[in-house]
Amino acid sequence: MNNQIYPCLWFDGQARAAADFYCSVFPNSKIIIDNGMVVNFELNGQLYMGLNGGDMFKFNEAVSFVIPCDDQQEIDHYWNKLTADGGQESMCGWCKDKFGVSWQVVPAILGKLMSDPEKGQRVVQAFMKMRKFDIDTLLTA
Repeated sequence: MNNQIYPCLWFDGQARAAADFYCSVFPNSKIIIDNGMVVNFELNGQLYMGLNGGDMFKFNEAVSFVIPCDDQQEIDHYWNKLTADGGQESMCGWCKDKFGVSWQVVPAILGKLMSDPEKGQRVVQAFMKMRKFDIDTLLTA
């Protein structure tokens, strides 16, 4: 028995389009099952379910997916892809994609920088002014 826990994302008839989009953004990703009602897909090895559930529920920032990035190139890649074609930028590394799903595109070293007793507060002050994270600015804060 597979006891893997995975999220189910409720779409208004766009589950396959969303799965195709996410598979184009994230490495090592693929569609597993598409039966019209449900699309199971993997993003970099993590299982997701997209449900064509209708227009009853909408995504909001109460749930977001965190993408820890090793360098500025990764941040730029994910940020640019996720905010394209109707996505929205927000503050502090948060954005929404064109389907309304919220993402946090963050430097993998952010926790370490924030916990530094000497510069942690300066790092927080620096990123509070940012939309997309700029790693160099955080490192020199």
